[in-house]
Amino acid sequence: MVSQGSSPSLLEALSSDFLACKICLEQLRAPKTLPCLHTYCQDCLAQLAEGGHLRCPECRETVPVPPAGVAAFKTNFFVNGLLDLVRARAGGDLRAGKPACALCPLMGGAGTGGPATARCLDCADDLCQACADGHRCTRQTHTHRVVDLVGYRAGWYDEEARERQAAQCPQHPGEALRFLCQPCSQLLCRECRLDPHLDHPCLPLAEAVRARRPGLEELLAGVDNNLAELESARMVEKEALARLREQAAKVGTQVEEVAEGVLRALLAQKQEVLGQLRAHVEAAEEAARERLGELESREQVARAAAAFARRVLSLGREAEILSLEGAIAQRLRQLQGCPWMPGPAPCLLPQLELHPGLLDKNCRLLRLSFEEQQPQKDSGKDEAGSQGGDETQSRREDGAKSERQGAIQPQSRDGAYAPKENRAQTPQEDGAQTPKEDRAKTPQEDGAQTPKEGRAQTPLEDEGAQTPRGGRSNKKRKFKGRLKSISREPSPAPGLNLEGSGLLPRPIFSCSFPTRMPGDKRSPRITGLCPFGPREILVADEQNRALKRFSLSGDYRGVVPVPEGCSPCSVAALQGAVAFSAGARLYLISPDGEVQWRRALSLSQASHAVAAMPSGDRVAVSVSGHVEVYNMEGSLATRFIPGGKANRGLRALVFLTTSPQGNFVGSDWQQNSVVVCDGLGQVIGEYRGPGLHGCQPGSVSVDKKGYIFLTLREVNKVVILDPKGSLLGDFLTAYHGLEKPRVTTMVDGRHLVVSLSNGTIHVFRVRSPDS
Repeated sequence: MVSQGSSPSLLEALSSDFLACKICLEQLRAPKTLPCLHTYCQDCLAQLAEGGHLRCPECRETVPVPPAGVAAFKTNFFVNGLLDLVRARAGGDLRAGKPACALCPLMGGAGTGGPATARCLDCADDLCQACADGHRCTRQTHTHRVVDLVGYRAGWYDEEARERQAAQCPQHPGEALRFLCQPCSQLLCRECRLDPHLDHPCLPLAEAVRARRPGLEELLAGVDNNLAELESARMVEKEALARLREQAAKVGTQVEEVAEGVLRALLAQKQEVLGQLRAHVEAAEEAARERLGELESREQVARAAAAFARRVLSLGREAEILSLEGAIAQRLRQLQGCPWMPGPAPCLLPQLELHPGLLDKNCRLLRLSFEEQQPQKDSGKDEAGSQGGDETQSRREDGAKSERQGAIQPQSRDGAYAPKENRAQTPQEDGAQTPKEDRAKTPQEDGAQTPKEGRAQTPLEDEGAQTPRGGRSNKKRKFKGRLKSISREPSPAPGLNLEGSGLLPRPIFSCSFPTRMPGDKRSPRITGLCPFGPREILVADEQNRALKRFSLSGDYRGVVPVPEGCSPCSVAALQGAVAFSAGARLYLISPDGEVQWRRALSLSQASHAVAAMPSGDRVAVSVSGHVEVYNMEGSLATRFIPGGKANRGLRALVFLTTSPQGNFVGSDWQQNSVVVCDGLGQVIGEYRGPGLHGCQPGSVSVDKKGYIFLTLREVNKVVILDPKGSLLGDFLTAYHGLEKPRVTTMVDGRHLVVSLSNGTIHVFRVRSPDS
């Protein structure tokens, strides 16, 4: 690229794509120049002309076509001259692979010319050695410049040839353009000047160029100044964009931190309220059990006395009845006079009372405001410049776009975002007590003091630290629109506080790579993933009937051979072996593909999920609602039904896994839930709440701490559950590049590998909350 203010060289013009048409991408033919100074072939422009106009393919400027057609556009003689030079360098008439002399046929007849060894730059003819010597000796041509043909073809004499080159008249072949008609601004040869420009004032080309060059150079200098201003404005825009991105990153971090603080505070309050609820229920249950025991004891005594009296009256003789009449009457009177019902027990039913702000749809804890910032001036610029320079600088500053920066403004209880001095105090600030019927009892009122340093501040407590003091700048403008989420709707609020930490594990993107290899005949369909050695994964490609090995960085490591005709579905790596399901069979093979054993599975299930046990010497497989565990020898070690329900069907497409604690985690399509059970089949936890978004649960993976990562393919999400199956929140969404996630696996307990339906694999590092 030619720098601004420097003159391009002839070599650059000849060697670059300057002589190529941007439409047909070939060398220009009959070059025509548009008013925008872009040059194209005449035939190419004719194809673009439509309705009397055409649009420049480069600058998109609409140009009217002259009435005479595209041929009436100005001919680019400059390009024509360069093309003539290129064609002359490329060669002319060839004889036996060598150029022939142009003068020999004129003197000795056709076929008598020798090979050319020289070229006359003035005549533009190739000459043999004899004609070249004679060319230098004649009166008319002794001043001509005759050069070596090899050096001419190599480009040694391009500058000299260009200086001696003359533009040819298009109307009179063989005549050079020599004059400029001033009234018509048209180039003329000697023939053109005779008629019809005979009476017009004309100037020789050299004199006309000397007269008109200053005006063109002045216009060019003005454009150079404009280019400098455009360059400066472009740099200002880039700096503004960089500042915007930097500020956006800061605000994004603030949003994350504030949201996590609010989440921690909310989870802490949730635990406190649930603790109070559990304590109340336990105390009420204990009192109720005592009263029930007393009532049951009295009821048993009364029933026994009544039954005895009823038997005596029904079966006793007269003497027997009369003999027992006194004792029975005394006992019955005693029982009648006993207060059967104790005093009414207080029945305190718990009720949840929410803060009014949570019920207000217009209450938003986070909101963006935007302020306008003037571009920074260059402090090193000379302030004592000329008045014209000051005006130019002023125009630059006025023309530069203003930057808008976002800042988080905490929201008060009533939804206003005014500074602290300009807004009404909340009840917490002025000490006013909220009526009991309008709010829930706080832990402080209940005597359970929460240490301030041990919990996160709520937005109301931290408002003074985040809201700027003093009045808001006049340049600040409220953002009237609401922010929209990039991903789909968030999952419901977490059910637990992550074992007291209140934070979710976070994904950190590591890499992404395709799984289609050159030998694949079809697009990959990944149905199984599993760890395979250190920092390596094994990919089951059912469509191409292959088990492919990849490193976590995407390096292809080859394949594990599978038996002929097998289409691996689910896969698991054991100690020195690989287990996979294909159709209604379970295979165990060595890493080099040798089959160690195969077992037939239920035909009622299209595919079967396979998972390796934490010990690495057994493999679990889901079979028609059961889980069967096989050892390395192929013997059935155990078999159980999760929860003891025969109708529970675990999904067979890889959606079964094991945790480091030895538990089983599976996607239950019969109950549309995620079930967690121990090694004996006893259900530890189960989730079937709204966090599934109405989708069937997909692939499941477990990290080293027992957190469960569940794939929801229909909504492009991976959600996270605690070790007992309670939903905690979203882990991956469409914002992270998920597009129809299919299968996941956990490598080293720290890397979540996600395969998409198009065969792409994403790798994320799982950052634990305490890291």
